Amino acid sequence: MSVSTEVLARPLCVALDRTLIRGDLQLESLLRLLKLSPLYLFPTLLWMVRGKAVLKAQVAARVSIDPATLPYDELFLAWLRGEHAAGRKLWLCTAANEKSACEVAEHLGIFAGVIASDSRVDLAGERKAQALVERFGCGGFDYCGNERRDLAVWRSAHGAIVVNATAALQRRVGAELPVLRSFSRAHSGVRPVLRVLRPHQWAKNVLLLVPLLAAHRVADVGALRAVLLGLVSFCLCTSSMYVLNDLLDLGVDRAHPRKSLRPFASGQVSVATGLALSPALLAAGLTISLILSMKFLVALVAYCALALAYSFIFKRFVVIDVLALAGLYTLRIIAGAGAANVALSFWLLLFSVFLFLSLALVKRYAELLALRRQQRLQALGRGYRIEDLAVLRSFGTASGYLSVLVLGLYINSPEIRELYHHPRAVWMVCIIMLYWISRVWMTAHRGGMQDDPVIYALRDPVSVALGVLAAVVVMAAI
Repeated sequence: MSVSTEVLARPLCVALDRTLIRGDLQLESLLRLLKLSPLYLFPTLLWMVRGKAVLKAQVAARVSIDPATLPYDELFLAWLRGEHAAGRKLWLCTAANEKSACEVAEHLGIFAGVIASDSRVDLAGERKAQALVERFGCGGFDYCGNERRDLAVWRSAHGAIVVNATAALQRRVGAELPVLRSFSRAHSGVRPVLRVLRPHQWAKNVLLLVPLLAAHRVADVGALRAVLLGLVSFCLCTSSMYVLNDLLDLGVDRAHPRKSLRPFASGQVSVATGLALSPALLAAGLTISLILSMKFLVALVAYCALALAYSFIFKRFVVIDVLALAGLYTLRIIAGAGAANVALSFWLLLFSVFLFLSLALVKRYAELLALRRQQRLQALGRGYRIEDLAVLRSFGTASGYLSVLVLGLYINSPEIRELYHHPRAVWMVCIIMLYWISRVWMTAHRGGMQDDPVIYALRDPVSVALGVLAAVVVMAAI
C-alpha cells in the first residue's frame, strides 16, 4: 500500500524495549553486569540512589550487547523497513542509554537518528514527550510504543502506533487518541512460563529416592512420605535456579541455534517475570523444606548455594564447572538421605560422585562436538575449546568406569551381606553399568546426545530397559 506524501514527511519515532524488541534492554544489561561480577551489586545500589539515568549510563559503560541476537518483533520490524524504504525518516526514541540505543540503530541501519537517555536525563514518559516536542513540534511526529507511560508521548504526537500492548491499554489509547496502526502479538498463555520452569528436568530429582531404595526402606510409609515432600521442595528450588540461570545466560543462549528458542531468549517471557518468579519459587521450596529434617534443609541450602555459584562463577572455568554439576547431582542423593533419615552410605556417595562426573563431562563433550560441526572454535561463556574434546572424552570415560569399580568393590565388602542374601548376583549390575556407560559415550561421540544425559537416559528405550533389568537383578539378590 502506498504511503501518502503527508505521512512520509512526518517523522516516525520508535520505542525500543518491548516494542522494537521483545525484551527489556536495561534489565538484561544489569543482569549481564551482575554475571560479570556479583560484587557489582554494591555500586549498583549507589548508582540507583543517584537516579535511573546514572544507573543506565554506568551499566551501559561496562556491558556491551550484541544487537544481532536481540529478539526483534519481526512483523513490526518488517513494517518499519517498508516505511524506511518508502523514504520516511525513522528515529529510535528510547529510555535506554544512548550507547546501547546507538548500537541497535547502527545494526539495523534504518534510523535517521537516536534520541535516548544519557548520564543526566532518563528519557521516559513526560521527559520523552518533551524531548520529541522540542525536536519535531507538538503533533509533528507519529510514535510507536507499548506501555502506559507512553500515553504522555502519544498525547503529544500526531498519531499512535500501538505495538504489543495489553488489551486494556489498547482500548484506552483508542478512546483518547487516533490509532494509526496496531501490532498485536498472539497471546502465548502460560505454556512459555511453564517451559522456563523446565519441568522435564524434575526427573533428575528422583535421585532423592535412591538412598531409600538402597536402604531397602521403600515400605516405610513415613520415610517415603518425607522423601516425596522433599521431592516437591527440590522441584520448586531447582526451577528457581533454572530460571535464574536462563536470565543470566540470555546473551549466550541467543547466540545458540537451539537455546535461542528458550522463552526468555526469544522474548516470549519477559525478564521482569523471571525476576519475580525465581525468588517466589525459591521461597516456596524452602518453606516446604522447613517441615522436614534439618539434614534435608542443609542439603537443599547447599544445593542452592552451589547452583548460584555455578550460574555466576563456576560455569566459566574449565573442570570446575563439571565438578560443580556432579556436586549438584550428588547433593540430591544427600538430601534424599536426610529427608528419609537413613544413614548415607560411603559406597553410594563415592559411586555417585564418579558416575555424575562422567555424565557432566558427557554434557560438555556433546556441546563442544556440536560447536565443532558449526565450525566454531570455542564455547560461548565457557572455558572450553574444540581441541579439548579428546581430553574430555578420556576424563569422562575414566570417571564412568571408576564408578563401576566402586560398585564392584562394594559387592565384595562386608556391608553388602547385611542387605542381600545373594550378593554375587549384583555382579550382573556391574556388567549392565559397563555397557550403559560405554553406550552413552559412544552416542555422544556420534553426535546423538542432544539432551542432558540423565534426561537422555529416561527417554532412551535401551537405557530404560537396562534400568529395569538392573532392578530385577537387585530384587533377585535381596
